[in-house]
Amino acid sequence: MSAEKEPTLEEFIDQWEETPEGNRRVFLRLRDHLAAKDGADLTFIPRAGVTYSLRGAHKNQKDKSLFVMVDVIEDAPRWLSVCFYGEMITDPDERGDFVPEGLLGEDAMCFDIEEWDEDQIGYVEQRITEAFESAAKG
Repeated sequence: MSAEKEPTLEEFIDQWEETPEGNRRVFLRLRDHLAAKDGADLTFIPRAGVTYSLRGAHKNQKDKSLFVMVDVIEDAPRWLSVCFYGEMITDPDERGDFVPEGLLGEDAMCFDIEEWDEDQIGYVEQRITEAFESAAKG
C-alpha cells in the first residue's frame, strides 16, 4: 500500500475549487498579506481530510515557533480558522474566540471566517500585522 503524497501549498491552492463563499480567495489574500511581511517565514502543513495549515513565523522569534496559524478546515464548504497566541494580539472588537491551550498547547485567540466578509478579513489582517510586530521583537 502506498502513502498518498501530501500536496505542496501551490498544489493545494491549484486543486481548491472556489465556492460561492469565497474562502479560497480569503485564503489567498491572507497568504499574500503574510508573504508581504519582511522577515516572515511561511510553512505549509497539510493534514489531508482534517486541516491544511499555513503558519507564519518571524526570523527573530525565539520562544515561539509561529505568530499565526491560518487553518483551512476540511468541511463542506471549507472555512478558515486564524489563530494567534493570546498574548501576541489584542481583540478590541471582541470578535475572536478564546481557546485555552488552543495553539500548540498555549492559550489562543482564534477568528473563524466562513465566507468573504471584507470587514472581518480586514480585522484579521490587522491582527496578523499586530502579531507579526510582536514576533519581530523576539
